[in-house]
Amino acid sequence: MPLSQFPHGFADGLSVRGMPLLQMHPGEVFWVNNSTVLRGNQRAGANGNAGTFLAPFATLDYAVGRCTAGRGDIIFIGPGHAETVSTAAFVALDVAGVAIVGLGAGTLRPTFSWSTAASTMTVAANNVSIQNCLFIGTMATTFTVTAFSNANAVVANDFDIENCEFQDLDATHGFIACYTGGTTANQSDGLSFVGNKVFRRLTSPPAANTAVVTQAAIDRLTFNDNTILNKAANNNIALGFALGANAVQNLICARNRTYSLNTGTTAGELFSGGSTTSSGLVYDNYSWHLAATGLLAPVSTKLGFAQNYCSITGAADKQPVANPLLV
Repeated sequence: MPLSQFPHGFADGLSVRGMPLLQMHPGEVFWVNNSTVLRGNQRAGANGNAGTFLAPFATLDYAVGRCTAGRGDIIFIGPGHAETVSTAAFVALDVAGVAIVGLGAGTLRPTFSWSTAASTMTVAANNVSIQNCLFIGTMATTFTVTAFSNANAVVANDFDIENCEFQDLDATHGFIACYTGGTTANQSDGLSFVGNKVFRRLTSPPAANTAVVTQAAIDRLTFNDNTILNKAANNNIALGFALGANAVQNLICARNRTYSLNTGTTAGELFSGGSTTSSGLVYDNYSWHLAATGLLAPVSTKLGFAQNYCSITGAADKQPVANPLLV
């Protein structure tokens, strides 16, 4: 039997097995799934389909193109879906207000693999979010420059990457950055990088190798609850985010955990750069490294620091002295 689309909605609300459904939204729901594991009378994913659960689209980019800006559309990506990001702007996130939600756990999460140095998902519209997806850097030798790119002067405020995982494939295949903003001030305002895991496996990482690179002044950056593990030393390179010489206003940076074999002492382990006109809070972060005088973050930013811990013994295989006084 076909599933009802309930075109008239639920005027009196809806309860399923005693559980009320409280989440209402005004937009359309589209499904993407090219998995070969079909469910019931579900069709194989194809962009000629209707984009429903039983007839899903095959690619994320096509689904984004079917959305309407500002309507609050949701794209669900099914478990087992996989795409190779092989060119620049392979997926263009250019429709405002779209939420992309991956379904599944572990390796069954929707998986996107970057295969060339310049391959990207471009961020080109406001209020876009992507959640619960697995991103793998598979480009050899020169590495993939960035997974998500916001081109110069293209305003894409309030972009949200949440509960996703970024992996270098192995010791020679991986990412330089997860997200790179443009060089125009405030075009990436409201950026949120929250609850993500970044696993660095490169044995000879490139110089940049920072999860988020802003490249311009930014307001309302949220960088919370991320775990970033770096297998190789990459001294004086921040694992979390790099501000360059640019100011960040209303920063919220909390509960991040970083690990590296770095011994450098001139840049922050969690983030680098900034200016004396910055504002915001940095709290409850932990950073482990092998630098006895390493820094959690740069000095003279005017940011507020509270309850941050950065190891200061620089000793392997030892519980380090945690220094709550110096950042």
